[in-house]
Amino acid sequence: MSLNKVMLIGNVGKDPEVRHLDTGIATTTITLATSESYTDKTTGQRVTNTEWHNVVLWRQLAEVAEKYVRKGSQIFIEGKIRTRSWEKDGVKRYTTEIVADNLRLLGKREDNSATGGGYAAPASAATPVTIDEPAAPAEADDLPF
Repeated sequence: MSLNKVMLIGNVGKDPEVRHLDTGIATTTITLATSESYTDKTTGQRVTNTEWHNVVLWRQLAEVAEKYVRKGSQIFIEGKIRTRSWEKDGVKRYTTEIVADNLRLLGKREDNSATGGGYAAPASAATPVTIDEPAAPAEADDLPF
């Protein structure tokens, strides 16, 4: 048995890059930054580490991202890790990316007024995009860890 599942919450680093294949299928790539902070015990200073993720969206998710996601948007991505390779100038190159199955806009309602708040976009083109109210932010004391 195995599992390949990724869930990320972060901020988009630049506007989505959208392409349409010859078949008409849309694909969008997003760079997503996730950060974690801690206090360095030796210096007492706050340290933040940021990790950048390449996210690929297909079909309906790609179209939703094209319409509503912008640089700085806070989003939730759920998907799987894929590594692919190609050859350039005789050198084999690799990249690891997240192939998204689910996308949800986060943030304040006024930030996403065009969508009526956060939304969930299922990967299946047969299922319509659903719009719902964003959840209230959790208080720090309510965290289970």
